[in-house]
Amino acid sequence: MNIIITGASRGIGYETAKLLAPRHNVISISRNAEKSKLSGVMPIAFDFSKGRIRKDLLPKIKKHFKKVDILINNAAALINKPFEKITRDEFEKIYAINLFSIAELTQVLIPYLIPSSQERKRSHVLNIASMGGIQGSSKFPGLSAYSSSKGALLTLTECLAEEYKNKNISFNAIAFGAIQTDMLEEAFPGYKAPINAEQAAEFVAGFALNGHKYFNGKILPMALGTP
Repeated sequence: MNIIITGASRGIGYETAKLLAPRHNVISISRNAEKSKLSGVMPIAFDFSKGRIRKDLLPKIKKHFKKVDILINNAAALINKPFEKITRDEFEKIYAINLFSIAELTQVLIPYLIPSSQERKRSHVLNIASMGGIQGSSKFPGLSAYSSSKGALLTLTECLAEEYKNKNISFNAIAFGAIQTDMLEEAFPGYKAPINAEQAAEFVAGFALNGHKYFNGKILPMALGTP
């Protein structure tokens, strides 16, 4: 299978690429391609907060893939800051990476995700979200920008699942609780999560390969607590 993983220089994205690369063709996209280098992985350097996806990123993807079987939208940004101190620019940056870039990347890859009539199978877009984006879940204070952007991503997932259900593309999302990653440590120094990146990646890799056979438009919470 041809698989694209964003945010693959560390954490869940890196570990997922490591698991999938031995048996599949994997493109890893991250700001620092050097950090995402793995055996069998094709790294692409791209900054979703600055780059132009259609003009700058898509041509690089097309050099490797003529079709895409699985897209894992994992790239994300997080800021831990009291609501009244978050600036508009900070809100916009979080949304640009956590929502707008995902929407645009998925949009430009739709022609590559639609299976040919001869293949008779479904492709899969898997969005990595957060329990913070699920209504009714406990929220961390300071994550108003991050959690609200992930909530919008979950709704987008459901919308696209309906819009493309007859085009043989499945859209699903995994809403993680606290996962021990560098990003979590940067936002909450000293906090210890019950699940590490390697464990989360096992779930992501397995669901990316097989979840679309049974699910479409679904949000799967993965958390040992709330959140």
